[in-house]
Amino acid sequence: PAIEVEPGITVADFLQPGPIVPIPSQDGKAVLINVSLNGDKAQENLANGELAIAGITEAVRGAASQVTDLRINVTGPAGILADLIKVFGAIDSTLLGATAVVVAIILILVYRSPFLWLIPLLAAGMALSAASAAVYVLAKNDIVVLNGQSQGILTVLVFGAGTDYALLLVARYREELHHYLSHTRAMRAALRGVVEPIVASAATVVIGLMCLLLSELNSNRSTGPVGATGIIAALVVMLTFLPALLIIPSVVLPILAFLVPTIIGLILSFFTDLEVGPFAAAGGLLAGITILGWILFGILRVVRPEWGPFSRRRFPAGRWAFWPKVPKDAAADERLSGAWSKVASGVGRRPRLTWVVTGIVMLVFAGFATTLKAEGITTTQAFVNETDSVVGQEQLANHFAGGLGTPAIVMTNESALADVLSTVAATPGVAAAFPFTGLPPQDPAAATAPPKIVEGRAQILVTLADAADSPEAEQVVNELRTNVQAVEGADALVGGQTAASLDIDNASIRDRNLIIPVVLIVIFIVLMLLLRSILAPVLLITTVLLSFFATLGVCAIFFDHVFGFAGADTSFPLFAFVFLVALGVDYNIFLMTRVREESIKLGTRPGILKGLTVTGGVITSAGIVLAATFLVLGVLPLVFLRELGFAVAVGVLLDTFVIRSTLVPALAYDIGARIWWPSKLGRPAEQQAEPESANAP
Repeated sequence: PAIEVEPGITVADFLQPGPIVPIPSQDGKAVLINVSLNGDKAQENLANGELAIAGITEAVRGAASQVTDLRINVTGPAGILADLIKVFGAIDSTLLGATAVVVAIILILVYRSPFLWLIPLLAAGMALSAASAAVYVLAKNDIVVLNGQSQGILTVLVFGAGTDYALLLVARYREELHHYLSHTRAMRAALRGVVEPIVASAATVVIGLMCLLLSELNSNRSTGPVGATGIIAALVVMLTFLPALLIIPSVVLPILAFLVPTIIGLILSFFTDLEVGPFAAAGGLLAGITILGWILFGILRVVRPEWGPFSRRRFPAGRWAFWPKVPKDAAADERLSGAWSKVASGVGRRPRLTWVVTGIVMLVFAGFATTLKAEGITTTQAFVNETDSVVGQEQLANHFAGGLGTPAIVMTNESALADVLSTVAATPGVAAAFPFTGLPPQDPAAATAPPKIVEGRAQILVTLADAADSPEAEQVVNELRTNVQAVEGADALVGGQTAASLDIDNASIRDRNLIIPVVLIVIFIVLMLLLRSILAPVLLITTVLLSFFATLGVCAIFFDHVFGFAGADTSFPLFAFVFLVALGVDYNIFLMTRVREESIKLGTRPGILKGLTVTGGVITSAGIVLAATFLVLGVLPLVFLRELGFAVAVGVLLDTFVIRSTLVPALAYDIGARIWWPSKLGRPAEQQAEPESANAP
């Protein structure tokens, strides 16, 4: 019976004309059936919006599952693509749910408040819906090309970066509430204090991502604008919507807790496959949690009426969200005497010893970066789990020549066909080569049919001895190109799946060599404008590069010895670099802008210690949030995204706990006011006014 793809449409409607002939293996244990699809029709959408090639594959798999006495696998380019589509089809709900839960848990642990954690989470969700709407408009107008990879990165990027900006604003607002009785004046002061570093941080990430437009690969080029759109949405929402949430009356929060997720669901349901129901349910849950928080407050007010501000009839205006630790005006800021004060004191006592020891440890990890295997992985190695197409490829390799079913294709002039054919057949690694006749290769009549000539060009089908997606096959294609291009008058070209993979790998290497220096230059310029210095940006860029190579070293160890990955995609170093450098330098921006602010008032070295003390907690929390959100990429069964998520998480944690906490402040303290050269803060007069540095280790 005909296999239906959808009502009234069968698989046969998408096939190339000609017989389908089974090919038995030499060991008699397997049969290969090549099914040639019409490429144009297979790329069309079905009535339900699904790509035809995915529907065809699933229909064939459904029919095959009814056969009980055979093990049937659907593989090849169509099978692999269908499995990828299936993975990315679940990316919206799986990734969004996991990310929201992880961020909520971390915010609860950071704030230890029944209310405050909810406010940044609502703002992050609103930022994601705004970003999704903007990306939808860009894609609909053919400005960007969407793919599952960029969609997944958009979710974690908006939640991670947006929550970072929220943490910075909330921390500064809490600090200003100690100085102002009016919560609105405190918010204005907080915004003045954080706008510059947050905008500079966002600009750094946006510029770094937009550098991906220099890539030759469409998948890379689309990730840049999509990610940049997400960062801009996070920036705008966190500097407008979030401040409004922080100063609203407490009675409004349960209403917003329900309305905001519902609105987010409505927006996302229009642009994605997500439904409104789960968002409305989540809103109801969040509203219930806030009401429970109110009940808890009421009980404690009765049981413990002596608890200062909680004995009032309602929450203090603009301060209620921080309960039970409501900031009091004119009260001492607890951060000035906490753990980060001790860290700063340690850096100030022995700065040189601190940065030397830290630098050596980072260099040791960086040394392992040379062992990272990023020469590319096969298509079957790209999946974490054994999908149907992966199992099929393994069976194909076990029973047939590795490249059977996915031949390399050589195009040549008709006059040179014989010479090119003999050259191809003589190339090591070629299992078989024959001219294309217009008939399926497995059709017996194809052996005697004349070559099909189109506009003076002939086609040669080349079966490789190795699997089509293996490095060995790519090497054979390289040799084929060299050999056939040497045939006089042939004007020969080599294509096919293996050749395309080789070209992608070469383009990835070219992109890496071009984009990485460009990203460094533009980030250096942003830092120079922000800090009004040349030496400080050099220091920050150097430390972030050290962190990047140390991260690659850690990845090399874990990928090989812990996770058992076969290697990394050739584009992995580029993506890791763009995200690590652009996001990693954020924490140095947050630190050094505050250090500069304090240095103007206190002098450079006291300003460094004060800046480290007051930003230590919030930057650490931000780093943990960002690392956790990128680790969420691990829920997707693709090696590339798992590796990228792990790399960004490790790099961010190194930047948070090592680079920003010890290496940068210790180096800056040791250098002193000269760190601001050539601005007026770096002039000798100021250096003389500062206390002596404890340079002795």
